[in-house]
Amino acid sequence: MTTTLTRHAGTPSAFTLTLNQMAAKTHPWTEAQNAILSDAGLSAARDTISDWPGYAPTPLVSLPALAADLGIAALHYKDEGGRFGLGSFKALGGAYAVARLLRAKVSDALGQPVPMSEITGRARDDLVSQITVCCATDGNHGRSVAWGAQTFGCNCTIFIHATVSEGRKAAIESYGAKVIRCAGNYDDSVREAQETATKEGWFVVSDTSYPGYMEVPKDVMQGYELMAAEAIDAIDTPPTHIFLQTGVGGMAAAVTAHVVRKFGTDRPTVVLCDPDKSACVLESIQAGALTAVEGDLDTLMAGLACGEVSALAWEILRDHGDAVMAVTDEAAVAAMKLLAYPKDGDTPIVAGESAVAGLAGLSAALSDPEAAALLGLSATSRVLVFGTEGDTDAALYAKLVGEMGDEVRGRAA
Repeated sequence: MTTTLTRHAGTPSAFTLTLNQMAAKTHPWTEAQNAILSDAGLSAARDTISDWPGYAPTPLVSLPALAADLGIAALHYKDEGGRFGLGSFKALGGAYAVARLLRAKVSDALGQPVPMSEITGRARDDLVSQITVCCATDGNHGRSVAWGAQTFGCNCTIFIHATVSEGRKAAIESYGAKVIRCAGNYDDSVREAQETATKEGWFVVSDTSYPGYMEVPKDVMQGYELMAAEAIDAIDTPPTHIFLQTGVGGMAAAVTAHVVRKFGTDRPTVVLCDPDKSACVLESIQAGALTAVEGDLDTLMAGLACGEVSALAWEILRDHGDAVMAVTDEAAVAAMKLLAYPKDGDTPIVAGESAVAGLAGLSAALSDPEAAALLGLSATSRVLVFGTEGDTDAALYAKLVGEMGDEVRGRAA
């Protein structure tokens, strides 16, 4: 029997909460899950990414005033807005997967293993320059893949869907990629990218997995896990709850995998947060199986406008994601403003519209005593959220918040 709460339908404060009856903190970390994300894979990703110029752990910001206002003991926000100058956590995934793919293809061409340093150090440009990578994106992943292609010397074509903003398109093009706009939604662009790659002999570097395409998304997710490791390593007392925005689920699965392997049955409660206009994780949890959401998925949270959960992410979230919420675009904008204009000395934070579904879900749950009780939230709760992007569309950010991101950052200095 599924436990579901629906509140204030059709209003800005609306939310739906469903407890995942398939998940439990007693569930073991399985061999199948370890084949997706593992301690060894995290170590390899850390070794590679930490050697890139400009690498540094992103800030973990304590927000005591907001925590007190919400009625919890502590709130930490992992701010990914400065990651490698790309504005989002996606820099960890797409570029890492590009490097891994190039290493594999060059090794195949030479008939012998090539060290990663030869790829990142541009020692094999004669072979790498003949390779083209591509992907579909709603913005940030494509920027990461394009940056990785430019950094490591291969060619790149990015597919975007109908509602991706011109600002995000221009940002991808600034890294030297060719950008093709497709009709339809994100999932349509995924299919067009795969079809074109098959025809042209290109290589897809996607952050979502689907039948017949599993290996590269593992690398993307493994790169994401470094973000989770940085956050957990920086917290003195582990969180009791983690609220995570979903999209296709790769980031949420990477964070969840990390805390399951690290804490076992003592892990935090994991709450997954969908936009209500593209709630594919919610629909899948309610159905007990992968379930696609159809339509234009026209949410303001463009980075989460996905109608199908990644098969790899589902393998993890099905067993270890304790609950899922759907939140409104209006709730996301309210969360952006909470961070930009904080109370009582908290640090101002620039958070893009796709960065705050987790915080919006937390705020919604704490506003409803029944929802809070179902999730075990109380005055002693310690919550971790991940701010997965900054103002990746600067003009849109200013329109929504009322101030340019640089002005908010200036007040934080």
